[in-house]
Amino acid sequence: MSKAKPERDPKALPLTRTTTETPEQAKGRSALLPSINAVLTIDAFKGNLMGDDVDMGAMVESLRSTIKEVQDGDLSRLEAMLVSQATALQTMFTSVARRAAHQEQLKHYSVFMGLALKAQAQSRATISALVDLKYPRQATFIKQANVAHGPQQVNNGPAPAGTAPHAKEVQPDQTELLEADHHGGTAMDRRTATATARSNPAVEAVGAVNRPANRRGKGQGITQR
Repeated sequence: MSKAKPERDPKALPLTRTTTETPEQAKGRSALLPSINAVLTIDAFKGNLMGDDVDMGAMVESLRSTIKEVQDGDLSRLEAMLVSQATALQTMFTSVARRAAHQEQLKHYSVFMGLALKAQAQSRATISALVDLKYPRQATFIKQANVAHGPQQVNNGPAPAGTAPHAKEVQPDQTELLEADHHGGTAMDRRTATATARSNPAVEAVGAVNRPANRRGKGQGITQR
């Protein structure tokens, strides 16, 4: 009579051990694996959905298969996950919003509506993540434009060898007196200004003008004193 094979424990996790590892070292390394951590978290929340007899080893292998697909560029499972989450969140919004409509007290109504709107916002964010995953945005490169109305500092590229890595301040152009040594022109005359002299003494200022009281006499001349 053949002995029946012992049933496999559904809670047992598959652990791999190298020839140089002890069982304790293998457990410590496996405890940090993303697939193991995710399955442990899933098992803590799925009891009321799938029961306690779900094989955790099978979940680990399925999750590792998904990770391998993503690493190879296949995002179909992630897209399906986001669509499912967005749909579930929309269902939560509808359910909680309907319950809010039947509340008679303002406090209860506000609580249910707040939860409903949170579910709606999460559904919208999930859809936005799905769109970004399906249609990635193109990067835009803009050339640098240095615009300033005063002193500015510009750091472009590495500093030359042997120089301190600090920026040089750019001073704006200043209006300077022309000097022969700097600009090749004639130096300005710094002597004291001379007094103003008459160039034509015969020309004198016009005296006061007497206009006639009767402004109709436009043809009359102007009398000088």
